[in-house]
Amino acid sequence: MLLAPIVRHLGRVDYEPTWRAMQSFTAERGPDTPDELWLLEHPPVFTLGQAGKREHILTDLGIPVIAIDRGGQVTYHGPGQVVVYVLLDLRRRGYGVKELVRRLEQAVIDLLAGFGVVAERRAGAPGVYVNEAKIAALGLRIKNGCSYHGLVLNVAMDLTPFSAINPCGYEGLAVTQTSDLGIALPSAEMGERLLYCLVKMVTM
Repeated sequence: MLLAPIVRHLGRVDYEPTWRAMQSFTAERGPDTPDELWLLEHPPVFTLGQAGKREHILTDLGIPVIAIDRGGQVTYHGPGQVVVYVLLDLRRRGYGVKELVRRLEQAVIDLLAGFGVVAERRAGAPGVYVNEAKIAALGLRIKNGCSYHGLVLNVAMDLTPFSAINPCGYEGLAVTQTSDLGIALPSAEMGERLLYCLVKMVTM
């Protein structure tokens, strides 16, 4: 079995320098560079994927919008949302991006199942859903066989900014979070539990 990724706890960090750090890490890594998972949260920010359309931003709330190089459309990051960036050498791990997406989704499904919450995938719409509402989103970039960007889980945040966008490009898509599902754990502890599930999934 391959080694588990190195886990880095970054705390609350601004989006753009963290994104640039992911790009640099991926560009500079070699065949023996250990994989990493970065656990963090961001101040309020909208991010717009490579194919993202600005018409999916419906209202100007004064929150920064940053166009970035992951897949997908627009999403929101803010305090109380767990973010895990997934810096993996997929060639070394022996699976591709579709399998990585499946494993990331499964980690969230397994995490929520531990609290008695049934979560599921939706065909053609990556992420994890509970009762038709999106609780986890993911977006990735693969460069030279290595991934960056990753996964977010809504835990205990102000969901209002999601109403200013079509989340992930879907008009009227409902969003939810673990605190609204009767899971009282704070985001820091949910982040640690998500990391446990992610490490298990990416190394199996």
